[in-house]
Amino acid sequence: MTDAAPLTLLDAAHAALNADPENEALRLRFYERLADGEVFLLLEREAEGETLEPRLFDLEAGSFVLVFDREERLAEFSGGIAPYAALPGRVIAGLLRGQGIGLGVNLGVAPSEMLLPAEAMDWLAETLDAAPEAAEGLPERFLAPKGLPEALVSGLDAKLARAGGLASGALLSAVIWQGGRRGHLLAFLDAAPGAETALAGAAREALVFSGIEAGEIDVVFLHGADPAAVAMARVALRFDLPEPVREDPAAPAAPGMDPDRPPRLI
Repeated sequence: MTDAAPLTLLDAAHAALNADPENEALRLRFYERLADGEVFLLLEREAEGETLEPRLFDLEAGSFVLVFDREERLAEFSGGIAPYAALPGRVIAGLLRGQGIGLGVNLGVAPSEMLLPAEAMDWLAETLDAAPEAAEGLPERFLAPKGLPEALVSGLDAKLARAGGLASGALLSAVIWQGGRRGHLLAFLDAAPGAETALAGAAREALVFSGIEAGEIDVVFLHGADPAAVAMARVALRFDLPEPVREDPAAPAAPGMDPDRPPRLI
């Protein structure tokens, strides 16, 4: 391993886990970093349309495909230029789900090198695919959020920082529902049409990867001028989502970048 470049987010998450391998919260943080980041999947040959053929390595622990969190690390492992696909880790987890294939991360070229077995990739894909449950209720009173773990608040902040353009902001408060049930409520303000599923999924992932067992946060979608939003804003913790970045028309997207046309493995 000769990588002398600054550590990546994945390196840092891996180092924290190595220092305390029994810490489940740190293990979840590593998987979250892997899922949310872009990685470079080593291919057998250049992609054809939406079809990818990863280079498969048969090791004592099973069959693995390899990813790297920097192009330079992939080139170092390969000894030069090699075909690859740049994909979010969550897409690769979905592709490997049920295939009996594990994931090798930064093997031989970084401090974050790790072999993740097929079962780990199945778990990650299932965790990312789980849908929030719908529920109904009427709030009676909003209160300042209290007792929420810092891991959850920072996780929400990180997730929503990548949701630019999907909503104008979000409010997090404690809530008392009709009937006396207490909990916490996350309200997305002025959500873009069709963005509700993605926003609710981001909130659910922040909860799951924060390591809170049996945790729960209710999610609603409000207009900023709604009376409930105005009442929440008086006591809530506010998250400001970034403005969407306007880009010039781009060339056709690489495989895996269009969620409606996921790549296929061969």
